[in-house]
Amino acid sequence: MSARKLFGTDGVRGTANQEPMTAETAMRLGMAAGHYFTRGEHRHTVVIAKDTRLSGYLIEPALTAGFIAMGMDVALVGPLPTPAVAMLTRSMRADLGVMISASHNPYQDNGIKLFGPDGYKLSDAVEAEIERLFHNGLAAHHAPPHKLGRARRLEDASGRYIEHAKATFPRGLRLDDLKIVVDCANGAAYRTAPQVLWELGAEVVPVAVAPDGFNINRDCGSLHPELMAEEVLRHGADLGLALDGDADRVVLCDEAGRVVDGDQVLGLIAAAWKRDGRLKGPGIVATVMSNLGLERFLLSHGLELVRTKVGDRYVVEEMRAGGFNVGGEQSGHVVLGDHATTGDGLVAALQVLAEVVRAGGPASAVMRQVETLPQVLKNVRLEAGVDAAGVLAGAPVGAAIRDAEARLNGCGRLLVRKSGTEPLIRVMAEGEDEGLLGSVVDDLCGAIRAGAGAP
Repeated sequence: MSARKLFGTDGVRGTANQEPMTAETAMRLGMAAGHYFTRGEHRHTVVIAKDTRLSGYLIEPALTAGFIAMGMDVALVGPLPTPAVAMLTRSMRADLGVMISASHNPYQDNGIKLFGPDGYKLSDAVEAEIERLFHNGLAAHHAPPHKLGRARRLEDASGRYIEHAKATFPRGLRLDDLKIVVDCANGAAYRTAPQVLWELGAEVVPVAVAPDGFNINRDCGSLHPELMAEEVLRHGADLGLALDGDADRVVLCDEAGRVVDGDQVLGLIAAAWKRDGRLKGPGIVATVMSNLGLERFLLSHGLELVRTKVGDRYVVEEMRAGGFNVGGEQSGHVVLGDHATTGDGLVAALQVLAEVVRAGGPASAVMRQVETLPQVLKNVRLEAGVDAAGVLAGAPVGAAIRDAEARLNGCGRLLVRKSGTEPLIRVMAEGEDEGLLGSVVDDLCGAIRAGAGAP
């Protein structure tokens, strides 16, 4: 299998109108993916959605041209959450799904995520083959004039997703007595998420629902939950939820404005689904970033925590291989295999809301069941052209990592890794002594900056 250079841990991502996020590359990627997924004699279809970035107007028509050139019809659905694309791809029996989004990144970035006909993100092997086609010439595979594809707007796409999301909420329950703040990050769910909550009976306070092409994720959404927390306190709401730009992740807060991350959500859902006989497998799947407190909480319920490397696609792969139906990441990606093939922030939030309704009490009594250990996480941003892998492989950084591990002395956990979506090296330490963790992380970040040639 050839190495992947175009694809990262979550599709293709970069600065808009710079490689690899140019119109030319998007068109060629559409051609390569279209050729790979053209099988049989039926009319082939691809579903394309996007978030609210200005550059979506650049990437969407370029991809569309690439698919049409290969004889594939295109169903354009406009701004919709990533999980909606996965759902529509399956329900429409499409051959491929595409989400144009850079998730939680700022507006100047964009990305392309691909889903197979089963609604799952593509494997490393499939991405490598598409990349091989991308580089090795596609002119011989162009469709003849009479077999070119067509593009059309799918007008009822948002309604289909709204009904799908509502159907995941337990039958017989309503949100009639709850006031809920929903922060949509000025992103893909700015219409659908408030509508779902309102139709289920809630009093909804929508926040960050006025996208202008530039304000996606800016001081709002799951990366900036302080806005959600402030609005919950200001409106006297029962709780809040904050999505990211493409709505595949969520964080929540209780009535006191205290934030609840993905680990708390995973623990809550795992315990509730075990109680109801819905949990499949011996536990749940999460990544190496998840807090040790989650692992201890699950053990107290007789459940296992299976860890993977960072990336919701790797969580999903382990879920499918091991027969699990709950998995996710501390960042708020929560994958519920009974309802979706990828992370869905709104659907995960609905499971938490169901437990709040059942309890009949304040959200704070329900949503904070996992006792977490202190974690310190910092990022070192790299200058353009600096190789993160090379920095981490350097002798000075290696020595600093060994020193950090010695200082923790078996009383904590250290994780150093390069980001798969941004030019960052992430440093995380976990343990009982928060002061020691902070010192260890600061020193190690300093060594990484020096190793990267930063002042």
